[in-house]
Amino acid sequence: MQRSTPQNDKVVIGIDVGTGSARAGVFDMTGKMLASAKHDITLYRDSAHFAEQSSNQIWEAVCYCVKQAVATSNISPQQVAGIGFDATCSLVVIGHDKQPISVSPSADPDRNIIVWMDHRATEQAERINQLKHPVLNYVGGKISPEMETPKILWLKENLPQSYEKAWQFFDLADFLTWKSTDSLARSTCTVTCKWTYLAHEKRWDTDYFHQIGLSELADEKFARIGQLIVEPGTPCGSGLTNDAAKQMGLLVGTPVASGMIDAHAGGIGTVGVNGDATANMAYVFGTSSCTMTTTKEPVFIPGVWGPYYSAMVPGMWLNEGGQSAAGAAIDQLLSLHPACISAKITAKEQGKPLPVYLADLVLEKTVSASQSVELAEKIHVVPEFLGNRAPFADPHARAVIAGLTMDNSLENLLSFYVAGVCGIGYGLRQIIEAQAKSGAAIENIVVSGGAGQHPLIRQLLADTCGVPVISTQASEPVLLGSAILGAVAGKICDNVAQAMDQFSEIDLTYYAEESYQTRHDLRFASFLQLQQCARELRG
Repeated sequence: MQRSTPQNDKVVIGIDVGTGSARAGVFDMTGKMLASAKHDITLYRDSAHFAEQSSNQIWEAVCYCVKQAVATSNISPQQVAGIGFDATCSLVVIGHDKQPISVSPSADPDRNIIVWMDHRATEQAERINQLKHPVLNYVGGKISPEMETPKILWLKENLPQSYEKAWQFFDLADFLTWKSTDSLARSTCTVTCKWTYLAHEKRWDTDYFHQIGLSELADEKFARIGQLIVEPGTPCGSGLTNDAAKQMGLLVGTPVASGMIDAHAGGIGTVGVNGDATANMAYVFGTSSCTMTTTKEPVFIPGVWGPYYSAMVPGMWLNEGGQSAAGAAIDQLLSLHPACISAKITAKEQGKPLPVYLADLVLEKTVSASQSVELAEKIHVVPEFLGNRAPFADPHARAVIAGLTMDNSLENLLSFYVAGVCGIGYGLRQIIEAQAKSGAAIENIVVSGGAGQHPLIRQLLADTCGVPVISTQASEPVLLGSAILGAVAGKICDNVAQAMDQFSEIDLTYYAEESYQTRHDLRFASFLQLQQCARELRG
C-alpha cells in the first residue's frame, strides 16, 4: 500500500534532453536540487547539414538518469509528486508497431530523429516561405529549416517510404510524454513554436498543409501530428505506465506533465524570478542560444519567431529568437586558432572545459570582467557559423572574423575568445533592439544554460547589451523548469505562474559598466558593418 507523504516531504523530478546528453534532477519544494544524473547520447553527423539521433537510446538514457538521481537523493518513489520533461525541438518518427522509423540516408532504423540543428530542409523551408502563407506571420514571417514542417516535407520528398510508414511524428518532448504515459497529447509549446499550430485559435491551418505539399496530414485530421493539444504542465494520461514506472524505478501512475522545448523550460525556470515575467528576457545560452520575451498582447517582430500563445507561460504571448550557434560558435572559433591544441591539453589537465579555462585566465589577467574587452583590441567576430536565427531568419548567413595577425600565442587566443563572446553579446543586443522597435522592450536579461554560467560571460553580456543580467539561485534552471511542470501536474501548485514564483529566486545581478559603454557602442557598430558586408558579398 502506498503511504501518504507530507506536502513538505514531496519532491518533483525534472528531465532534460539536450543535444549531447540526458539529465534528471530531483527538487524539493523550495526549488533546491537534491541530486542529479547525466548520461551522454550519440549525435550522428554524416555531413555538415545532417544531424540524427536515436529515440531508443534517448529513452534508455532518460530512465537511467531518473533511477540514478532518485538513488543519489535518498528519496523514496512515494515522495515523487510529479515529473516533467523538456527536450530539444527535434523530430521523432515512430511506426505503427511503435518502433522507430529511419530518417537517415543510412537506412538505420535506430536513427529516427532529425535533430533541431539539422539544416537538410533548407530548400523546403525556402519554398514554403515563397508562398507567404498567413500562418508564417506567427513565426516572424519566415519558417526556419530547424522547424518541423520543412523537415517532414524533406522526408516525404527524399525518403517517401519512411514518410508513408510513419504512424506518429513527434516533437522530442512529446515523444517522451507518450513513451511515459501512452498519451498522444501534444504540448502547446512544441506544436505552436515548431509546427505552425495556432494556439490562440486552437487549430491547425488546413490550407497551409495543402499548399506546402503535406495535404495527407490535413486530410487525416492531423492524427499523425496531434489532435489533442494541451498546455505545458497539464497531466498526461493516467501518469506513468507499468513499463515506464519499472524502467524509471518510480510508482505506476506518478503524474507526468505535458512538456516543453528545452530552452523554454529554461525560461520557465528563470523568467518569473522577480515576479514580472514581462520585464525579463530569458536568455538560454547553450550550444545554441534562445531568447524568450513574454507579453500580455501579441507583438509581431520581423525575423523573430512568434508571437506564440501559451507556448511558455500559459495565457501569455511569447516571442522567441536566438542564435543558431552560441556555445558551439565559441568552440568553433577557438578551434581555428593555432594555440587551441596546447590550451586544450592544459585545460584537460586542470579538469576544465576549454572555454572555462580561458575565462578563468582572462579574469586573472584583468582588474575586472568588464576590462577584459580591452584584450580583444581590434579583433571583431560575427559568430554566425550556422546562420542568423534572429532578427534576420537567414540560414545562409556565415561567420566573419576581422583583425587577424600572425600572432599564435596563448594571449592572442584569449583575445580571440573575448572577441567571440562579445560577438555573441552584440548579436543578442541586435535582437533586443529589434524587439524594442516593434514594441516588446525588456528591462533585464535572465541568463541560464551551461555556456552562460561563468561570471565573465554574464558581465560581458551586460556590457555588450547595456542591460542588467540576472542569474538565479538554481544551478540548473532548465531542469528546474521541467520540474516546475511536474509540480503543476502533481497538484503541488495550481498553475505554472504560481510554481515559477515558488521555485525561483534571484542570485546575482550584473550591471553594465558605464565606463566601457562607448567602446562597446563602437564595437557594436563594427559588428553591424561586418554583418552587412558579409550579406553583400554573398550577393
